[in-house]
Amino acid sequence: MKVTVTVMLKPGVLDPQGKAIGQALHTLGFANVGEVRAGKVIELDIAENDPARARAQAEEMARQLLANTVIERFDITLS
Repeated sequence: MKVTVTVMLKPGVLDPQGKAIGQALHTLGFANVGEVRAGKVIELDIAENDPARARAQAEEMARQLLANTVIERFDITLS
């Protein structure tokens, strides 16, 4: 089963990478861009046919390794 884990900084946590991207976009002439937040996307191929079990495994992976849950949140999608 294909699982996508999207990790983003929690609201209120400073995002220097997002700020740099936003400033670069403004420099390139994209003046209408507001706040930019940067994150990461991790795609997993899990050998599991049960969607509930695949989601539970991905959530555990995210909590233990893929995300720093103190400052980041994560979303999981299955396909």
